[in-house]
Amino acid sequence: MSVPRSAYDLTGRKALVTGGARGLGAGMAEALARAGAAVVIGDVLEDAGRATADSLKQSGATAAFVPLDVTDETSWESAVAATIGELGGLDILVNNAGIEISGLVVDLDPVDVRRMLEVNVLGVALGVKHAFRAMRPGGPAGGGGAIVNIASVAATIPFPGIAGYSATKSAVDRLTRVAALESGKLGYGVRVNCVYPGLVPTEMGARLARDMVSLGLWPSAEAAVGDVIGLTPLGRLGEVSDMADAVVFLASDGARFVTGAGLPVDGGMGM
Repeated sequence: MSVPRSAYDLTGRKALVTGGARGLGAGMAEALARAGAAVVIGDVLEDAGRATADSLKQSGATAAFVPLDVTDETSWESAVAATIGELGGLDILVNNAGIEISGLVVDLDPVDVRRMLEVNVLGVALGVKHAFRAMRPGGPAGGGGAIVNIASVAATIPFPGIAGYSATKSAVDRLTRVAALESGKLGYGVRVNCVYPGLVPTEMGARLARDMVSLGLWPSAEAAVGDVIGLTPLGRLGEVSDMADAVVFLASDGARFVTGAGLPVDGGMGM
């Protein structure tokens, strides 16, 4: 008697992870690979991206790197084509690439806001566009699939010093839901969901804590982090693996009837 595969087994799936060179993106790529997926890392950080892909290959996974500037349509076209050529298909896209630039509303810098809009909103929108074109019937991959967009707990709660970032991550939430509806109505066979990560002590998370001090909002980075933990019912910061495992779930058949959803992975902070 054969043992049935787990609904969370991604063996045979082909994934592209944006911003996968380091931090959350690297953790997500690693988790997808552990679940059995072949993974391509897409990033502007070529050396780090190649190193992450090499590390995955050394662990026995099928992995590769492609240069990808998520704000550039031509770059997306090349990256998706390269992924399909390298892996023989594409059925998972993780739109993880994003940036956070702290600042008070009273000091809002249009240059910073435009940059976050380009990366966090336009970058995700272009990713959904080109994943749809590849995964829908008649596309070069053509077998449907799953898109997981990375939003933030900042899309669900007010937090000082990150108005621009919060706005862009709220946009990711709305974009996710509209894309899911269009995919369903047009028969693309692609589920579209998003994750709201809580604060994780990655390089970006540590910089955010320091920024809160620079803006005069907290006396120290430790105090800022302590207050975040105090707002979190589970009483700790998130870990990369917490976020990565949620992505694996949404990409898997375990979430086969889940689309247009936002999954908080924030220890209860945003409830």
